[in-house]
Amino acid sequence: MTRDMRELDHGELRAIIADQPYPLLFATVSGAHLYGFPSRDSDVDLRGVHVLPVEEVVGLTTGPDTLDRTWFQNEAEVDLVTHDLAKFVRLMLRRNGYVLEQVLSPLVVTSTPEHEELVALAPGCLTTWHAHHYRGFGKTQWDFFGKKQELKPLLYTFRVLLTGIHLMRTGEVQADLRELLALPEAPAYLPELMAAKAEAEHGPLVGPDTERLAKDVAALQDALDQAEAASNLPDRPSADAAMNDLLVRARLSR
Repeated sequence: MTRDMRELDHGELRAIIADQPYPLLFATVSGAHLYGFPSRDSDVDLRGVHVLPVEEVVGLTTGPDTLDRTWFQNEAEVDLVTHDLAKFVRLMLRRNGYVLEQVLSPLVVTSTPEHEELVALAPGCLTTWHAHHYRGFGKTQWDFFGKKQELKPLLYTFRVLLTGIHLMRTGEVQADLRELLALPEAPAYLPELMAAKAEAEHGPLVGPDTERLAKDVAALQDALDQAEAASNLPDRPSADAAMNDLLVRARLSR
């Protein structure tokens, strides 16, 4: 079956999420569904934030910073990973674009007023240093593509570099490759690659040869460097105090 989010039973997803050991501030969809190129056999990646009770933070026995649960729903593997709020806000205040994509994902399974606060505070976490995150992530995926010659890491390479370029220029976190195709640097063959990946999660390369791909990836890396140098984003986040206030309030209210 196609792993289209419309085919998933959101009521069942919420029921499973409600059964988690700690209250969740939010759970959103990440991975290929968020990035705009899910395959017929793609897993469903759910990401979110839980809140540990005070006694599991200040006592000798502390609760888990991270929880991971996997199950199958309608033949699809669903993976739910959540971080405690303290860990998550620390990651948001660092140059971690991955968690910002999660909190800002438009594919929301469950939300709370605190989630809405995190969304509102996200712009205060954006800095020019996020270019390093996307540059490094892109290099990792490009190296992985060199070993596997599969479409998935290749599309991840293009997606993260284009996300980084767009972020440096606009201050907007855009993780959906379909939206990033409008960038002038986006290779014209990307829709062809996305269509091919829709047929198989680990499909082989189709389309341009590796020499052309290497040239285009290098051009995107240069464009990211230039966008970083010209960016109006600040050098450090400004949301520290507001994040701390949110963390204290959320912890003490549970």
